[in-house]
Amino acid sequence: MAINENSKNKQLDEFRVKDQGEKMTTNQGLRVSEDEHSLKAGERGPTLMEDFHFREKMTHFDHERIPERIVHARGYAAHGYFEVYESMKEYTKAGFLQDPSKKTPVFVRYSTVAGSRGSGDSVRDVRGFSTKFYTEEGNYDLVGNNIPVFFIQDAIKFPDLIHAVKPEPHNEMPQAASAHDTFWDFVANNQESAHMVMWHLSDRAIPRSYRMMEGFGVHTFRFVNEQGKARFVKFHWKPVLGIKSLVWDEAQKIAGKDPDFHRRDLWEAIEMGDYPEFEFGVQMIDEEDEFKFDFDVLDPTKVWPEEEVPVKIIGKMTLNRNVDNVFAETEQVAFHPGHVVPGIDFTNDPLLQGRLFSYTDTQLIRLGGPNFHELPINRPVCPFFNNQRDGYGRQTINVGQVSYHKNSLAQNTPAPSTEEEGGYVHYQEKVEGRKVARRSDSFKDHFSQATMFWNSMTDVEKEHIIEAFSFELGKVKSKDIRQQVVNMFANVNVELAKTVAESLGVQAPTDVAESTVSKSSDALSQEKNKIKGVATRKIAVLAGEGFSGKEMEKIFKAFEKAGTRPEVVSTKQGMLKGDDGAELEVDHTFLTADSVLFDGVYAAGGLTANPKAKKQAKAFLTEAYEHFKTVGATDDGVDLIADLPADPGVVSEASPSNDYADKFLTALAEHRHWSRQV
Repeated sequence: MAINENSKNKQLDEFRVKDQGEKMTTNQGLRVSEDEHSLKAGERGPTLMEDFHFREKMTHFDHERIPERIVHARGYAAHGYFEVYESMKEYTKAGFLQDPSKKTPVFVRYSTVAGSRGSGDSVRDVRGFSTKFYTEEGNYDLVGNNIPVFFIQDAIKFPDLIHAVKPEPHNEMPQAASAHDTFWDFVANNQESAHMVMWHLSDRAIPRSYRMMEGFGVHTFRFVNEQGKARFVKFHWKPVLGIKSLVWDEAQKIAGKDPDFHRRDLWEAIEMGDYPEFEFGVQMIDEEDEFKFDFDVLDPTKVWPEEEVPVKIIGKMTLNRNVDNVFAETEQVAFHPGHVVPGIDFTNDPLLQGRLFSYTDTQLIRLGGPNFHELPINRPVCPFFNNQRDGYGRQTINVGQVSYHKNSLAQNTPAPSTEEEGGYVHYQEKVEGRKVARRSDSFKDHFSQATMFWNSMTDVEKEHIIEAFSFELGKVKSKDIRQQVVNMFANVNVELAKTVAESLGVQAPTDVAESTVSKSSDALSQEKNKIKGVATRKIAVLAGEGFSGKEMEKIFKAFEKAGTRPEVVSTKQGMLKGDDGAELEVDHTFLTADSVLFDGVYAAGGLTANPKAKKQAKAFLTEAYEHFKTVGATDDGVDLIADLPADPGVVSEASPSNDYADKFLTALAEHRHWSRQV
């Protein structure tokens, strides 16, 4: 069977059901005559047990929910395809990485880690970034995050980490937050978490959208080519739009204004044809170079600095279709880092090794048994045959009397494949040693890369990390825990620890020497790798009756031509009339919209005559300014930002020039104007 980008869509067509225009039936196909009233003994009498339609409908409703994921419960997903740029035959025999003319269907689920399924999207958290490739050799799952390292080195610690970061058991608070005692108690007493905490408190943990964050496979895997040569490999997803983040005050307000902010952004972008794109990159290290670095390549709390191990960009993924049903697809999708194809293999990373057990185990309870692979979203596009039978949720009707190997009744089929026929053969790594419950001494350096991360940040990014420490630890009730954490991070940077200590009212560390690590990596900084652009950015256009129709038409067209998404905000819904009779449809009111939901704000005029509208518009613009966004105004709209300090992100012209829109868009491309940060 030829696999292409439409293969999964065609397979799913078999399971899609459109109810519109159809007659109602029971699940057995019996037409239903009444769905408003249950069957009773008289109009005011008791409901009768023989009402099978009522019982079927209510029983199904009572069982509609399945256990949410213990972690990554809050998620959203989309379909798309992947194309490799050039054959990777030299490095791996994985079939989907060979032919640039092939489009491999994919399904990607983004998620937060700590919160429940109903929590907000914009909380400070790690984001899951998991991709299912439906290849002709079987499903390959790249189960990653938007941060390249993790809190722990060994999977046996994972339950402890999650217990610590989840709402505290005695009062079930706080939801979807790490700013509480048990999490920071864990950090202070498990210092391998230092590097990940630096990432977690950086802007990486509050992305602007799923479309504007990196993805990482986190673990070290292996590429294996047809000759059996193996290389260590790490996987990267790099967003074409660049890496962009929220600011903390904005993220908190978005959680209240629109808790669906990230999922709405992804849904709307795809619906409007702004298909998210991510380039796929790999870092590779030859096996003979395993020990030549100042970090252990198997340690999941370490990155491979890109200056030392460059990222080779090898392909691109495009997400071009939203799901039809969130439960059937996004909720029921089952990822597993052990779902690999020939040419991709594992390493002895102890966190990865534990995940290879855990993911299957969790699907068994969530999805009701061992047949979760037969659910439509999980079903491989290529055929699959084996002697597994029965169990909850079985959808395959196996024909014949044989369900074992070896056999003669079915000519010993289904039969294993040789490696030449595409059979998966594990890499023959030499393993020897005594059985010990220990970690290698090479895993004991917990602070050097945390310091490298700090050294790599710009002053603006460092200030955000300090503020994040101050907020998170400021929520911790135990002064002793706050002191422990400050003492711990003095090992990363003494000045960082002293500044945070002053904010928290605890003792500044005095007996810790400044770190001698001077190493940095510009690739770790968002600001040093900023991609300027305005495509898909949302602009709030504030307008009222009597706006300048001529200017509005010209500026609106320039915004749309640049690929931005201008949306009109006013005092009421309906149509606005300009000074020349031109009409403009209102998308939102000041009650239903907020500056935190937009990337920039432009005041077009017509709002200053109404005191209430003027107050609302000024507050809208001022908040956007305080969040370092581009704000602009023309005509009488300039009165609304007259009190704001002038800087490159304030674009104000009472009589707009012909290139006003270009000036506004140039400022918008900066994303944030950090000169306002004091």
